[in-house]
Amino acid sequence: MPYPKPHIITFPKIEDPRGNLSFIQHPQQLPFEPERVYWIYDVPGGEIRHGHAFRQQQEVIIALSGSFNVVITGIDGIEHTHTLARSFHGLYLPPMTWRCINNFSTNSVAMVISSSIYNPNDYIEDMGLYRSLAEKTK
Repeated sequence: MPYPKPHIITFPKIEDPRGNLSFIQHPQQLPFEPERVYWIYDVPGGEIRHGHAFRQQQEVIIALSGSFNVVITGIDGIEHTHTLARSFHGLYLPPMTWRCINNFSTNSVAMVISSSIYNPNDYIEDMGLYRSLAEKTK
């Protein structure tokens, strides 16, 4: 089964002199029904949130504050780096997308919206295993 490609989603942005507002509603802006939301923060300078992929889970990653890079490898084996720095942009990651997050700015906050609840059996944390499974998925 072919998966959609990772891509940037632009969320609505309501501009106001008192401060801007963005929002996410399902199904208008998300390609899946959200089941879990978590955030990553207080990442020490130079640290990397090491890579993994999911067999089934989909995600959207948003920089709520500051900036960071999301380095992804798709089942085609091609690596791309996406810099997230705007809170009205989210990076959609389909299943079987290897990702790691690095280059966190001071006080950055990464929010992750997930299509499923935490399931350790869905994680692929070994790049060799990921490549082998990706080859079978093509």
